Amino acid sequence: MLKKFLIATGGFAVVVLTLGAIKVAQIKQMSSVSHVPPPAAVTTAEAKPMEWHSYLKAIGTLAPVEGATLSADADGIVSRIVADSGTAVKAGDLLVELDASVEQAQLASAEAQADLARLNYERAKDLWAQKSNSKSDLDLAEATLKQSAANAAALQAQIAKKQVRAPFDGRVGIRVVNVGQFVPRGKDMVPLQKLDPIYVNFNVPQQQLSDLSLGQKVSVSIDAFAGRLFEGGLSAINSEVDPSTRNISVQAKLANPEEKLRAGMFAQVEVELPTGAPRIVVPATAINYAPYGNSVFIVEKMKGPDGAEYLGVRQQFVKLGDTRGDLITVEEGIKPGEQIVIAGVFKLRNGMSVQVNNTYQPTSDPAPKPANT
Repeated sequence: MLKKFLIATGGFAVVVLTLGAIKVAQIKQMSSVSHVPPPAAVTTAEAKPMEWHSYLKAIGTLAPVEGATLSADADGIVSRIVADSGTAVKAGDLLVELDASVEQAQLASAEAQADLARLNYERAKDLWAQKSNSKSDLDLAEATLKQSAANAAALQAQIAKKQVRAPFDGRVGIRVVNVGQFVPRGKDMVPLQKLDPIYVNFNVPQQQLSDLSLGQKVSVSIDAFAGRLFEGGLSAINSEVDPSTRNISVQAKLANPEEKLRAGMFAQVEVELPTGAPRIVVPATAINYAPYGNSVFIVEKMKGPDGAEYLGVRQQFVKLGDTRGDLITVEEGIKPGEQIVIAGVFKLRNGMSVQVNNTYQPTSDPAPKPANT
């Protein structure tokens, strides 16, 4: 019995040792095979310096070049509305007229008195020439004529105060009075605004003051006209800085021949700043964003542990600048002429082997217009 047990145990041990030897041989064979991962396919682009126009962005409000809410300079009842709401008028056009029937009657009487005074003066002047009256009679006739003319002129001025006329070319807004309504002196009656050209007012930080100058190109976008830019130039810079916000008020003038832009509209303003030195610009897809620092991968020749040369990537930390559309500027970290990975960045590691395939290039549009999905 013991002999059978020993034979069985020995046979089992031989089988285990044989299997272990085979497995060790397999492991040695596997370890001798190279397990270098295949090169990663990437897309590259050459870093080139280019002119980059920086823009100062701000929020603004449209304002008319000339605008006022007109009112009468006298009390009265509205007798006539000549220019209705939305009408385009010229300077001097009559807009609204108040009842001036009493003043008109008084003016007729004053003009009759002035005519009589003129005749009396002419007679007195003829008599004085003939030495048939005294100098005091001539002076009295002249003074009476002047007083009568002044009375008539005063009534004409009073009537003019009851006529609301356009002080400048523009477009009438929505009137707030109706025929037959009594309006006191100074009450708002009708708004009038000149809309072409039109101003856009906005504020910028005082740090940007040195970058601004009259005539700089300004682009304005309005939510009501999506996708359309209205262009103009910087027309005025305020002479003082707001001490509470440390901002300075700036004004630009825009052409508005179609009068699509209206005063009070919300506007997004971009001021084109002077062009500085050429800057390195790369597609935004080339940036590997990370909390510890943003970086790019530069493709260059490298040597492996065995001394063999291969095409690999070197991770380079960079300082980023302005962004515009699909493009971003790099202030520091990249030299002109270096090959930058612009697609496939997410799968790369420092020193990794790569294979360049530039068949497909990612978009790099400074003003992309993606489909509205």
